Amino acid sequence: MTPVIDRLTTEAFAALGGPDLVYVRPVKAAEILASTPSAQVEGFELDPEQTLYAVHRADGQRLAVLTDKQSAVAAALAHELAPVSVH
Repeated sequence: MTPVIDRLTTEAFAALGGPDLVYVRPVKAAEILASTPSAQVEGFELDPEQTLYAVHRADGQRLAVLTDKQSAVAAALAHELAPVSVH
């Protein structure tokens, strides 16, 4: 029988992939605009429906947002991280 894991803490989940594992996922610009202080997005022209690509640590912390998936993966690799895609 396969053991059932009730819950993992954020730290335990992050440790599963090691500290270098990050995931890349598509995100609508509206989500970024809603969760980012306006001073940090001042000067950027973003259509709320535009798809961007966010790089996250295994614990969910967003590290970066880029305009295309290839750039997001390249940025992760440039910082010696191991990117995986989330669909």
